[in-house]
Amino acid sequence: MQPIPFSVRAYSLPDLFAGKLHAVLFRKWGSRVKGRDWYDMVWFAGRHPSVSLTHLEQRMRQSGNWTEPKSLDAADLRRLLLDAVARLDIDQARAEVVPFVRDRRALDVWSAGFFTDVIGRITPASGTGDKP
Repeated sequence: MQPIPFSVRAYSLPDLFAGKLHAVLFRKWGSRVKGRDWYDMVWFAGRHPSVSLTHLEQRMRQSGNWTEPKSLDAADLRRLLLDAVARLDIDQARAEVVPFVRDRRALDVWSAGFFTDVIGRITPASGTGDKP
C-alpha cells in the first residue's frame, strides 16, 4: 500500500480556546447547561489562558452572535463572560460534569466568584492579530 497524501488543518491553543469560549457563551442545549464547556474553560484558563479574539469574533459573526461593526476586544469578551456567569445555574453545570470527573471535590469551588476569577485570567493572544 502506498502512502496517501492529505492535508490536516491544525488549530493553535488560542484558537481552540476561542472555540471553547464560543461554546460557553452561545451553545444552546435547551434550558440545560453544558457543564463540560465550563470545565474546559477552567482547564484552558489554568494552563493556556491566551485566547484568539480574532478567531472568536469570526465564530461569533458566523453564528450571528456578534453583529457590532467594531472588532471584538478583551473588554467585550469579559462583559459577555461575566453576563454568562450571572445567568449560569452552577448546580446544574456541576451535576452535568460530575460523571466525567474523578474527584468530585474539585467541583466544590464552582461558584460565581470562582468563575469570575477564572475569567480574569483570560488574556488576548499575541501574534494572532489580537491586541494585547
